[in-house]
Order: sequence, then C-alpha cells, then structure tokens
Amino acid sequence: MASKQLLTGAYGGAPAEGTADPRGALPSWEDPWLLEVTDLKQFDYCPRVVYYRYCLSDVRPVTYKMAAGIEAQSRVTRLEDRRSLRAYGLEQGERHYHVSVVSTRLGCSGQIDMVIVTGSGNERRAIPVDFKLSRRKPGNHFRLQLVCYGLMLEEAWGIPATEGYIYLIPSRQAISVPFTAHLRRKATRLVTEIREMIMEQRMPGPPRSVRQCVDCEFRRFCNDTI
Repeated sequence: MASKQLLTGAYGGAPAEGTADPRGALPSWEDPWLLEVTDLKQFDYCPRVVYYRYCLSDVRPVTYKMAAGIEAQSRVTRLEDRRSLRAYGLEQGERHYHVSVVSTRLGCSGQIDMVIVTGSGNERRAIPVDFKLSRRKPGNHFRLQLVCYGLMLEEAWGIPATEGYIYLIPSRQAISVPFTAHLRRKATRLVTEIREMIMEQRMPGPPRSVRQCVDCEFRRFCNDTI
C-alpha cells in the first residue's frame, strides 16, 4: 500500500511508550521560523553553508548536482512501488512518499523521501528512507539527517523509529542506519548549536578539509580556504 503524501501527525499521539527520548532537555521552540532537517547534514559537513543560507539570504544558487539529485529522486519514487521491500530487510510494509514532518520540540521541518510503516498495534514501526544520488558510503552528516527524521516521526506519529535507510540510487543499495542513543543526542545537540549560531549571526570556521570546498556553491564567499 502506498501513499504519495502523508501530512504531519497522520498517526497522531505522543511518542510511543518505551521509546527512548533524549530530547527532554530541549526547549519547545516557539519561534516563527524552523530549521530544515537538511541543515543538520550541511552543518556537520560544513557549518558555513548553513550560516550563509540563513544570514545571507537569497544568495544560494541551484547547482547541477542539486538539480540532478532532484530528478534522480523523482525517478526512484516512480519505480519504487514496483519493487519488493527486500532491500530494506522486509517482507511487508506500507510505503509513504514525500512525507512532510514538523517538530515544534526540535524546531525543525522537513520532507522525507519515503517512510515505510511495518507491523500492527504495538508493533508498528516507522522507517525513514533517504534517496541519494551517490555510490559512496554515506558519511556521518547523512546519518544525522536521517536520525532527525526518525525523531520527528516518533513525535508526530507516536510510533517508534529505531532505524532508517539511505538508498544509493546508482547502485540500488540500501544502507541501514541504526538510531543509536549517541546519534540521537548528537542530532539534538546540533539543532541547538545551529539555532544559536543563526540567532547570534556568528560565522563558524571552515570545514575540516579544503577538498570539501572545491565544488561548493558558496566558495566565493570564503576568503580563507581556496
């Protein structure tokens, strides 16, 4: 069974009983603006990308890689219903595409490429899937984005999300990402760090490696890298 779009809170309720919730220390954000989940991925890869996006608005160009990725994701969505769920280690499940989620607790919004719902009753589970136009093993920044989707699904739908998958489009490979307590804590901590950086308009340092700057759409704004 597939749904092309599932609105926030479709399953309703509070986080499922027994679900680990490291978010208790987070405030409930009442600001009129929300971070996007993709900001976590960008911040972990290079925090300046997020800084430029929010503090220098309307300057981000759409690169060839971005456009190609969007088109590839669209093709995968059209083909996904014809495939079994074996790539995700499942025999059965409900697929939901382009799932919009909002978390006032995290202060984030986002759209998940696909969510698979398995089980019934107290055994229901939500599995977020992120499509990537890459052959490389997913870096930590992609895992942070995925676990944030999991936290938001638990809050909005009231069912556990204990793992997710990064689907590599070129190789048709699904990489399992367990949502460990460590990964959950890091994601929630990054959300707070990003919001503080934006509110203080504090420019962060450059990325760990200048190789990350070569294809960056913001490289002309940095004078201390390449």
